[in-house]
Amino acid sequence: MKQTNLSQSKHSSININATELIYKRIVVKIGTTLLTGGKEQLALDIMDSLVNQIACLHDAGAEVILVSSGAVAAGRQILKGHIDRKDIPYRQVLASIGQGKLIHIYEQLFSKFNILVAQSLLSRRDFANRLGYLNIRNTLEALLEFQVVPIVNENDVVAVEELAIEAFGDNDNLSALVANLIDADLLAILGEVNGLYTADPNRNTNAKLIPIVSNIDKEVENLAGNAWLQGRGGMATKIEAAKLATASGVRVAIANGRESEIIMRLAKGENIGTSFEAVSSKMESRKRWMLSRLSNSKEIGLIIDKGAVDALGQRKHSLLGRGIIEVKGLFTRGTVILIFNTYGIRVACGICNYDSKDIDIIKGQHSNKIEDLLGYKYGDEIIHKNNMMLL
Repeated sequence: MKQTNLSQSKHSSININATELIYKRIVVKIGTTLLTGGKEQLALDIMDSLVNQIACLHDAGAEVILVSSGAVAAGRQILKGHIDRKDIPYRQVLASIGQGKLIHIYEQLFSKFNILVAQSLLSRRDFANRLGYLNIRNTLEALLEFQVVPIVNENDVVAVEELAIEAFGDNDNLSALVANLIDADLLAILGEVNGLYTADPNRNTNAKLIPIVSNIDKEVENLAGNAWLQGRGGMATKIEAAKLATASGVRVAIANGRESEIIMRLAKGENIGTSFEAVSSKMESRKRWMLSRLSNSKEIGLIIDKGAVDALGQRKHSLLGRGIIEVKGLFTRGTVILIFNTYGIRVACGICNYDSKDIDIIKGQHSNKIEDLLGYKYGDEIIHKNNMMLL
């Protein structure tokens, strides 16, 4: 394996500034095959190049979340021998040992650019739970606000393929869920394939790369199902992830991570590999998601004063406690609830940071009094503007 001196990497030779960025909130998914260069160990030169590009985008004002595989490969590199074992417990052992090494390498590579990173290990159940969903979103949003690069990976130590509720499929579906969660502009799924082809290019010389897919229909799914790239993290899971992300208003690119300046070129709007167009706007997707999770009861929600209504509608602010007049019904933290004006008209819905009993105590109060009144605090906002949809 070619080793890169971690102290000598420099920024990319391609200059980029904020005005050139077409996509400013980007999820980059990097597969194991790319990270290892198809070998048994992590390829530091490849990792260095990818981090270099993300650092350039970071300097230009882009927000990047990195969904990275590679923990198992890193663990195999540390734990010599027994490499022929394929059972799940051994894979989990490798992931447990390797995750620390993987994140340490990323910390070293990003530190050259004075960029902090944060590790986030997730499983599907974290997204299925309302409170978990809220906590993940709030944490990732806060990390981006502090200009930290979140590094997300599937929690292989607890996620196994036999438990369908747990496993994502080599981070492809995880990256799509993260892109949906944080309202990303672009999801870049990077591996060692150039994109989706009409046939196996290794066997069929007439196979052609499909540059743009406007809608993922049965024909496209069949191409993925019959594709040459199979197994965990194969083309089928990439198309499945693309279908999820595009339905959420996110554009998706499946491309070869070894292409020169691939992440930066994608961020500037260049079509590389196979691009999948979003089939709905992020606002439409977000609204559908929230409305689908609303309680059917009109007795559940908050009544707010005129000042708060104006703050939400005209100034796009978050909902604070001092604007709340009344709490309707019982609900828990993480519930999607309705917001009413004093005439009983629905003005918004959103994911609540506090349960109904807490809000009943802090309604009408300034945010700086929350901790004194409750003894704890989940934030100044009862419903953050990023978790709210005007109706």
